[in-house]
Amino acid sequence: MPYMLISTQIRLETGPTNVGDEFSDPAVMTYLGAKKTTALGNNFSEYHVDDPPRLVLDKLEKIGFRVLTMTGVGQTLVWCLHKETE
Repeated sequence: MPYMLISTQIRLETGPTNVGDEFSDPAVMTYLGAKKTTALGNNFSEYHVDDPPRLVLDKLEKIGFRVLTMTGVGQTLVWCLHKETE
């Protein structure tokens, strides 16, 4: 999957970081050390890591992802990344 979103809450810049949803690439989630969870009341799962976003971005850069854009949405910081396909 060439696109990826990661996010964190503004007051949680030190982690945890949300790194994917239930349809994310399992190999990338394993590489990041992400845990898949489903919050009570949600009908979907998310992957998260305890690392701060900066460390997650560094790890993703090492496997070819590049940041396309970053924004704040309410109290959430969101990064959109892309990886060129071979």
